[in-house]
Amino acid sequence: MDLRDIQQLEELGISKENLEAQIHDLKNGYAFLKIDKAAAVNDGISSLDDSGRKNAIAAWSAYLDKDAEIVKFVPASGAASRMFKDLFEFLNSDSDTPDNDYIKRFFNSIEDFAFFDALNDACFVNYQLSVQDLIEENRYKDVVRMLLHENGLDYGSLPKGLLQFHVYDDYIRTAVLEHLAEGAMYTANKNKVVNIHFTVSPEHRELFEEHIGNELSAYENMFDVKFNISFSEQKQSTNTVAIGFDGNIFRNEDGSMLFRPGGHGALIENLNDIDCDIVFIKNIDNVVPDHLKKDTVEYKQIIAGVLVGIMDRVHGYLRNLEQQVSHERLIEMLQFCEHTLNLHSDKTASMSDSELSQYLKKKLNRPIRVCGMVKNEGEPGGGPYLTYNADGTVSPQILESSQIDKNNPQAIACMQNATHFNPVDLVCSVKDYNGNKFDLLNYVDRQTGFISEKSKNGVAMKVLELPGLWNGAMSDWNTVFVEVPISTFNPVKTVNDLLREQHR
Repeated sequence: MDLRDIQQLEELGISKENLEAQIHDLKNGYAFLKIDKAAAVNDGISSLDDSGRKNAIAAWSAYLDKDAEIVKFVPASGAASRMFKDLFEFLNSDSDTPDNDYIKRFFNSIEDFAFFDALNDACFVNYQLSVQDLIEENRYKDVVRMLLHENGLDYGSLPKGLLQFHVYDDYIRTAVLEHLAEGAMYTANKNKVVNIHFTVSPEHRELFEEHIGNELSAYENMFDVKFNISFSEQKQSTNTVAIGFDGNIFRNEDGSMLFRPGGHGALIENLNDIDCDIVFIKNIDNVVPDHLKKDTVEYKQIIAGVLVGIMDRVHGYLRNLEQQVSHERLIEMLQFCEHTLNLHSDKTASMSDSELSQYLKKKLNRPIRVCGMVKNEGEPGGGPYLTYNADGTVSPQILESSQIDKNNPQAIACMQNATHFNPVDLVCSVKDYNGNKFDLLNYVDRQTGFISEKSKNGVAMKVLELPGLWNGAMSDWNTVFVEVPISTFNPVKTVNDLLREQHR
């Protein structure tokens, strides 16, 4: 490393040791996690009956009356460019008219998109013609240009959170405004305060602040709440280096080292900076209009109520463990770990009471998360599994398919037996039983990152993503899976997803 490299590391806030660790991981890869089994209902996933759901909602309602700090945490930095992949391909193709079913559907239903009026205005400003006029003249690509390029709506480079998603009687909502509405429905405390935190990219922060600022008063009046909106950006110190296939650091044209954002796992740092008691985590694009929010709101209350119940028992047990506890009480705590937290260890049977007490203190005094899980109605893949940890215990983990060894018959069988997937529907307790905030960085499994191949200027390279926010970044948390209905999962991955019934 030369002086310029050292200066670059200092500017990013990355230590030389961190850089060396990243290069080691890129060269050597990560070991696949050992899977015990795929989680299923009554075997790692809880499915609540009517009574259980009512009790959970009541528990959450009671918790909202306390002086607790509740935050809705929404990763919102992702650009919408992938939503328009097919439209970009059409724009760059030799065909001037729709040449596949996807593009045909887009144009046949174009007036049904929430952004249609804005698109129509952009076409008038730039071409003095309406969308339909341009279509009649077979100027389909001009319509797409007005949607994607900066002299039009610029949707090709805007973040997904700022796109117009849903039409109401007299206004239109972006994805980020749907999160305001949703947050008001299940996180408002007894003072009617709703805390929402968005992680955004630096280049779009001002746009988010301006957009939400323009609408905030109207939404406070609409829902009779007071919003406390905050923002943060992914820290440069979480960027990761790229290496070439020759093992050397990949460098930019000016000779500087190429660093890239470390993926959503970097956001554990942003989450760690928030001082709150309970935090909801949900992706920016998984929202529906108000008339379809009933299931979403109800099951957010349910998984939050489940968390509150678990949290109360865990905190009570930890207070007990500050004193000498009877053998029977220790066994009760162990059974709670096994049956409720799905945490198992072959070693506990031979432990003395003193050893068991220490084991329970260590395992109970951790952050807690309750994760909604949806029935898998498609191909099996990443989702809820019971996996082995470094200390030999087995616990619930959310795995991506890339973390599963495709050459291992037992792991493949587990994937094929998977019944549920992860919709990113989490509610978390991030303070201990004395009210002290956990340092969430202490609970990350650093050996669960992702390595993928990218290219720049035609040259291949290896890039590193940090352990995912709900994967390895929360590996050492106490985790509970609860079944939630498919109606709570309505992501917008492509623009035509906005034509689905769930977004109308």
